[in-house]
Amino acid sequence: MVRYRRYILTLWFIIFSLGLFGASHLNSNISTSLSVPGSQSEQADKIMANHFGENTQGTFTILYKFGNASDFEIAGFKSKIESAATLIPTSVVTQQKALGGMLLASVTTSFSLNRAAPYTQKLRDALHSLLPGALVSGPPAINYDVTPILSKDLGRGEIVALILAFLLLLLFLGFSWAVVIPFIFAASSMSVALGVIYLLAQKFVMVPYLPNIVELIGLGLAIDYSLLIVHRFRNELRKDPSSGAVGSIIRTMETAGRTVFISGVTVAIALATLLLVPIPFIRSLGAAGIVVPLVAIINVFTLQPVLLSLLGRRGANSFRFHGLLAYKDQLSGFWARIARFTTRKPLTIFLASSASLIVLASSVIWLQFTPSSLSAIPSQLDSAKVISMATQQIGPGVITPYSLVIDLGRPGIATSSEVDVARLKFAKVLLTNPEAYIVASDKTKAFVDSSGQYLRLYIVGRHDLGSNEAKQFVGELRQKYIPQATFPAGTRIYLGGAPAQGADLLDALGKSIPWILGLAITLIYLLLLRAFRSILLPLKAILLDLISVSVAFASLVAVFRFGFASSLLHTYRLDQMEAWALIFMFAVLFGLSMDYEVFIVSRMREAHDKGASNEDAVIESMAHTGGVVTAAALIMVTALSGLVAGHFAGLQQLGVGLSVGVLVDATIIRGLLLPSSMVLLGKWNWWIPKNIARFIKN
Repeated sequence: MVRYRRYILTLWFIIFSLGLFGASHLNSNISTSLSVPGSQSEQADKIMANHFGENTQGTFTILYKFGNASDFEIAGFKSKIESAATLIPTSVVTQQKALGGMLLASVTTSFSLNRAAPYTQKLRDALHSLLPGALVSGPPAINYDVTPILSKDLGRGEIVALILAFLLLLLFLGFSWAVVIPFIFAASSMSVALGVIYLLAQKFVMVPYLPNIVELIGLGLAIDYSLLIVHRFRNELRKDPSSGAVGSIIRTMETAGRTVFISGVTVAIALATLLLVPIPFIRSLGAAGIVVPLVAIINVFTLQPVLLSLLGRRGANSFRFHGLLAYKDQLSGFWARIARFTTRKPLTIFLASSASLIVLASSVIWLQFTPSSLSAIPSQLDSAKVISMATQQIGPGVITPYSLVIDLGRPGIATSSEVDVARLKFAKVLLTNPEAYIVASDKTKAFVDSSGQYLRLYIVGRHDLGSNEAKQFVGELRQKYIPQATFPAGTRIYLGGAPAQGADLLDALGKSIPWILGLAITLIYLLLLRAFRSILLPLKAILLDLISVSVAFASLVAVFRFGFASSLLHTYRLDQMEAWALIFMFAVLFGLSMDYEVFIVSRMREAHDKGASNEDAVIESMAHTGGVVTAAALIMVTALSGLVAGHFAGLQQLGVGLSVGVLVDATIIRGLLLPSSMVLLGKWNWWIPKNIARFIKN
């Protein structure tokens, strides 16, 4: 790479430019869906789309609060909504309901989420002139409202993260041109990653908040990897000046480069498991997430050596302030003293750190999750005001009703007397359930399709999407009420709507996640078995990672449910965490925690292979890697702070959980629990049967 660095730089400049183009157009290709392929709720959605013209992603919801009004006045309000809706091509007013002094209307279009969203302002302007006070929500309007806020959150988060990362790099590397290298590395990695994600978005669902997640987490990861390489390069230059910059680069890539490769692959494996989850939008998180470490790995072995060669000895040197990671007698430094203290009292340190982690993780027992949270978006948005007003005035279930789609088996009988009697009887039975607030059904075109084969009922529940009551009601509808329906033989009934969709999502996750995680842990164990050449060290690494994840999950309960530091962080107060955030957090944190494990244990393995005793290997590794791992963790937290400071609950949860997990992992776990356990295990750290050793060596 160094020999052909002009060509490498030219190629990367071209790729960087193409990546910037893709990144700039990514927002126009995002979409969202909680649909679970093959589920009953998906089947209900398909029937509503094909036979009732309902397109959830392209449907606007209009709310008009009229207070007291006559039937004649309400009819006039409905007419004005229909008139305003004509400004949107292909639009059809599918429903208009007067409930609790409010008029709720649904305006369905044939457009996708991204094509429908730009019509939001036109619809609002038309309603403002015809029906002042009417508000517009629904997926297109929410997308229209939240996209600029997500962009502002991302921009602000990136600025804060870059400034803090720059200050931290100065603190650790000193006044040196080496500080610039991680930023060049991060910029090239992120532009290419976003460009690849733009290509993926042409075929796969990519959720609106994906750019925020990828850019901020990717920024921290890229800077971390580059920092490790730069730090090792500077040390190699000082250890053997006679070999020159190229020799130092080669030794750096043989050691730190290999470590970064293992770390990146581990992160990629952890995120790749999300591709196996049978839910499209979670797969999109996995697909986008896996791109980041893979691009970073390619960057490490192509652009990074070129940048180091351009930096050279003179550029790597610091002046005046040499930084906390400056090469000195590291075996007498802070982390060496911590390691020596740990080796003297390993059992005490192990028990004390374990006890503290148990206390930190204890609140995880109160963890609850939800498939989605409609209330956790900025309250000042017009689309959020619709949700707030409707739920306060009518009930929390009005925004996310249940949809019962009834396939009678043959056309022309939906309005027959036999079906009519069965429909009314079914509706009355449903109303006997305390959770059913409203059951809406009649023989108009809003409830009966043009063929007369399909009809539907709407149920407004008393609790919102994701609540325990809503989950229980979904089960009762499917297992108790639907089997009791008295429709003609051959009738099939499908339960759809957001609550059923959420229940199907959680059910799919519950069935798939355990074996998927088992597969991921097995693959990572085998990778670390090859890297560490030890039976026990990979197992211990996995156990320590699971501790990090438990503490991270517990922090969400403490902050979002119990309100600890919530006013300081300006976070939402919620009883339930969003399921997608927990799953993605697990995958990312599992990979990041393993990063730090690989950084430290690889250096221990390196020292042990050179003849150091187990205790000396622990001390040497902590002395040389403790500082850089801490620096990497702090830089990662600065990047994640952009998520915490945002306006969306799921992103806040992701930011808080990852930040706490990374900090705890890099301090208590890797600084105390890891070295103390290494000392306690002694020679068993490096034990591996000869037949396995020969196999992995080959």
